[in-house]
Amino acid sequence: MTNDINAPLTPENDGAIARFFNFAALNTNLRTELLAGVTTFFTMAYILVVNPDILSNAIFLNDPRDLFGELVMATGLAAALATLIMGLYAKLPFALAPGMGINAYFAFTVVLGLGVDWRVALAAVFVEGIIFILLTLSNLRSAIVAAIPEPIKHATTAGIGLFIAYIALKGAGIIVASETTLTTLGNLRQPATATAILGIVITAALVTRRVAGSLLWGIIATALLAWVFGVAPWPGGVGAIPTPPVDLFGQAFVGLGQLLRNNIWQLVSIVFVFLFVDLFDTIGTLTGLGTKAGYIDAEGKFPQVEKAFMADAVGTTAGSVLGTSTVTTYIESASGIAVGGRSGLTAVVAAVLFAASILLIPFFSGIPSFATAPALLIVGVLMMSGARHIDWDDPAAAIASFLTILMMPLSYSIAEGLAMGLIAYPLLKLVQGKGRDTSLGMWILAIIFILRYLFGGL
Repeated sequence: MTNDINAPLTPENDGAIARFFNFAALNTNLRTELLAGVTTFFTMAYILVVNPDILSNAIFLNDPRDLFGELVMATGLAAALATLIMGLYAKLPFALAPGMGINAYFAFTVVLGLGVDWRVALAAVFVEGIIFILLTLSNLRSAIVAAIPEPIKHATTAGIGLFIAYIALKGAGIIVASETTLTTLGNLRQPATATAILGIVITAALVTRRVAGSLLWGIIATALLAWVFGVAPWPGGVGAIPTPPVDLFGQAFVGLGQLLRNNIWQLVSIVFVFLFVDLFDTIGTLTGLGTKAGYIDAEGKFPQVEKAFMADAVGTTAGSVLGTSTVTTYIESASGIAVGGRSGLTAVVAAVLFAASILLIPFFSGIPSFATAPALLIVGVLMMSGARHIDWDDPAAAIASFLTILMMPLSYSIAEGLAMGLIAYPLLKLVQGKGRDTSLGMWILAIIFILRYLFGGL
């Protein structure tokens, strides 16, 4: 028995791989699954540059050594491990990697904003992953999901998108600080800023044309412009044997030892936001991907969803040990599904490519930080799509959602925006005379955040 990639889908030609991934039932074959895995990887590969670029803002603060290469390795290995679990255990064609938005919360809010040591922040991610595993094994996950109103879930996704876009514009120098108006338009003639703008135009054109891997190609095109015109130095090489991540690996355990010496309520708040964003981002992503791939049945149930949650939870826990922020399922997996990927082999192929990517650390390290601005901006655009699911005709939902979205970039904090929405929604529902429409869990969350602002306990 062989797995001929051109063989028809018949029992006689089913090989071990085809039987393991149930190709016949899913109406797929080896050629399609390989192509889908490659497509998914190239659509997501921008994270190998963007995630280290974001996290390095926080980790450089506490350690002057250049850890960018180690962050690339941590990102690639975390993505490879979590995606491999998704492919072999859940047998779903979804890929995972350190999540966008939550990595910004890790770097800019927790470490830079609150002054929490990055090792402690990694420990908080580790704790969140363990909690996620326990929630997946119990029914508590459903209770938490039910407590948060739908408008706030969608507003959180949109708000994170706006926050990411703001970070992109600021990092590229398109938006700069102003004593008069707080922020203003920067000098667009600055070489780095002008190059980033050209990159945004190129990336937007690629996305508009639906080119596979457009975000990655946009980053590479922007970097190439910077190298050719002398805006940034050429990378020192393309590939090399990676150095073990000695400065990052296991630092989450070091952070665990410091947890009790910090403000415990502050850390509870941090873990809650990590858990909330990971939980609902994963729920939304899996629902969308499951529908697109045809895994959700007529009753709206997703039979393999608990296994997918477990892959996400284990990936987050392992990722924190490797030295990166929360790992989550990526909506970009839809690109592989679009070309026919239906089995876990799609994820396995993407995982192998993520693991192999760590051999290209010299190339990734040479990409200037402003070259990631086009990808970040487009990710922000894609995440803003969640706003269309909000009932803007309902004043309570509209106001609470708007506050959630608006306050994330303005306060430079996902947590503050989320808190505003969780407080406003139940109070406005009560004013509407619809207080009973809000769950007890929602009121508990609102009271916790109100007490936080009144007494500064968190």
